[in-house]
Amino acid sequence: MRRRGNPACFDMTEQTPVTEEKSAKVPALPDAQTVTEVKHYTDRLFSFRCTRPSTLRFRSGEFVMIGLMGDVNPKTGKQKPLLRAYSIASPAWDDEMEFYSIKVQDGPLTSRLQHIKVGDEIILRPKPVGTLVHDALIPGKRIWFFATGTGFAPFASLLREPQTYEDYDEVIITHTCREVGELTYGRDLIESIRNDEMLAELMGEDFHKKIRYYPTTTREESAKMGRITDLIRSGELFEDLEIDPLNPESDRAMICGNLAFNLELKELLEDAGLEEGANSKPAQYVVEKAFLD
Repeated sequence: MRRRGNPACFDMTEQTPVTEEKSAKVPALPDAQTVTEVKHYTDRLFSFRCTRPSTLRFRSGEFVMIGLMGDVNPKTGKQKPLLRAYSIASPAWDDEMEFYSIKVQDGPLTSRLQHIKVGDEIILRPKPVGTLVHDALIPGKRIWFFATGTGFAPFASLLREPQTYEDYDEVIITHTCREVGELTYGRDLIESIRNDEMLAELMGEDFHKKIRYYPTTTREESAKMGRITDLIRSGELFEDLEIDPLNPESDRAMICGNLAFNLELKELLEDAGLEEGANSKPAQYVVEKAFLD
């Protein structure tokens, strides 16, 4: 993800994922980690995994700065790193780091990052921060994860975090994209979580029943069409899930998407009586502001 425009919230098109086999090498640059896996989903969407610094500790849902070295300055002969903020898509317990990104052909970083291969190095600054963490919410019964595009990334971390299922009776993830193929990463992740033996052993075999997945598209025809904000406003979302509308007594929410989406959802949540929280003052919902346009 980046500050000027969140790579985790851009739109993509469909293509069959291609996985590269894992390998490893000793990092040669400061704060560098080795790429261990790359998956290309579309011509504008990919994910990758890399080694994790042995001293790095983070809370599921946080982000870090990652990047590559820029071109050599012809005047100074020196290189500067190209760094952007990316949500960590892997959970806090994972031995590796996972990231989910768009491909921007003229983007300073993503135009290069999209070409990384297994064995390459990326820069990873081990200083995680962010608001999409459980500590920023007060206790509730149901947690909503609202995402557009690759804004799904922090929720990929939280959906694999055991605390999510310890804290809530029901976990609902909505994911809105333009085309069906853009839902591949999230759909595959949900399926893998529901079949995760480790989580089943920790949380009980019925934990997967807590997960409610609600994908929608806005351009290509799919089983459920429409912007999630419109579906909330009309009440169709709650009718489809056969649940009551948002209630500040029971519902908690996290938001990660483009600026317009974030602002519209904030208004809907506050109209329903939910208050925005933060690490310093937990409340009923939080939104990641680091990546707003």
